[in-house]
Order: sequence, then C-alpha cells, then structure tokens
Amino acid sequence: MIEISNLHKSFGAKKVLNGVSFNISPGRTLCLIGKSGCGKSVLLKHIVGLLEADQGFVKVDGKVVGAMKKKDIFGIRRKMGFVFQGAALFDSYNVFENIVISLYEHGEKDRNVLEKEAKRVLSAVGLLPDIDDCSQEEFNDEWEILSKKKPSDLSGGMRKRVGVARALVGSPDYIFYDEPTTGLDPVTSDRIDALIANLADKLNVTSIVITHDLFSVAKLAENVVMLDNGKVRFEGRPEELKESKDEVVLEFLKRYS
Repeated sequence: MIEISNLHKSFGAKKVLNGVSFNISPGRTLCLIGKSGCGKSVLLKHIVGLLEADQGFVKVDGKVVGAMKKKDIFGIRRKMGFVFQGAALFDSYNVFENIVISLYEHGEKDRNVLEKEAKRVLSAVGLLPDIDDCSQEEFNDEWEILSKKKPSDLSGGMRKRVGVARALVGSPDYIFYDEPTTGLDPVTSDRIDALIANLADKLNVTSIVITHDLFSVAKLAENVVMLDNGKVRFEGRPEELKESKDEVVLEFLKRYS
C-alpha cells in the first residue's frame, strides 16, 4: 500500500505540490497523468525518498518514507523497480550487464546467480522463451545471442523490454513506469501495454504508470489520478475520466487523444 497524504513541496517561490492526497492499493495499476510540469515526477521522487516533503507525508507499507533512516530507505527501494523513459540502458554495457547491474552493485558477484536472474526476467518479458517451451540447447543459443547484444543492436521495443526486465530483478513489490510508450510506434506501444498488464496480473505487483498516452490509460489503469497545478484534479476509474465534465480534464483529453 502507498498512501500519499496532504503532500506539499515548493522549490523557492514555486509551489509544485499543493496538498496531494490519494492511495494506491496493493496489486493495483494506477496511471498518473497531467501536463508537463504538473508535479508527477516530483511526486514519484517523494515516494522513493529522493525528496523530503514540506508538509504531509508518503507512507509505503505503513511506514513514513520521510521519517526513515537512510538504510531503511534503501531497503524500501529494493522493493521497487523503475522503468525509465527511453529505457535508460547503458550504451557500453551488453544486455546481461544492463540487467544485473543493481545486483552487482549490491555485492552479488556470483556469475551463476546473476545469469539465473537475468534469464528469469528476460523470459518474463518475452525476450527469451519459456524453458518449458523449448529444448535447453535452443534456450542457451538464444541466451548467448541476446545477452551479448548492446543497446544499439536492439529495436526500440526490445530496449524497452530490457528496461522492464531490469526493473523486475529481485522480484519487486512496486514497479514505476515513466512514459513507457513514448517514442514507440502504435504496434510496439500496444505490445508494451500488454506486457505491463500481463506482468501486473501474473506477478501481482503494484504499478504506477506516468503517461500522456490515453490509449495506455484505457488499457492499463484500474485507477487514474490527474494532477494539475500541484493538486489532484481528477481521481477515479478510466471510464469516469472519459465522462468527466471538468473543463481542465476535457482540455487534457482533447489535447492528448
């Protein structure tokens, strides 16, 4: 459970969050929408403990993030996966190295352990076959080819899937997606949406998807929160969003539909 209560944040004279409150229930997918500069990314940074609120609080699993000691915040972050806009893969690393970098930096150096986790998450996002659906030799051949590829060798959709696979390392309880379909063609966007929905269902993770893509909202969201000028302008189900008579909501829908 993530609970956001009366959250305020200013940078100098600029008020970015102005009393934001809403909850995200376990295993649910919430789409966070709103025009650029409305506070979406700042809100996410409060959830992961990168920013401290001026007023109000964020609770994750019943604990106030802003009141945690540094080691406890690191513990919470290990329960979270992040899919960055554009995938944010390291160009000089191959697929395997990009996938396991967080495990390696936390002290896991056993190659067998790292490979086992990389194979698991790459299979989960459809870049490797399920081991039960092919021979061990076929699986190993595909692994050898894929694991050594650099990001420049991958299509936009494959890079995004590698980014999602990296977020799944360690089996997080929460996954945060930042504009996961930006820059992708409609067919690839549909596939990424289907992947996000499938993972949410299969892994029972709690997901927050920051997006401007209203097609993604319709396919993914169980709940929608729209921020406007640092406040919650809308909270509800996707079908309620489409039926809203609020002029700001209508303008957003018209602009991004």
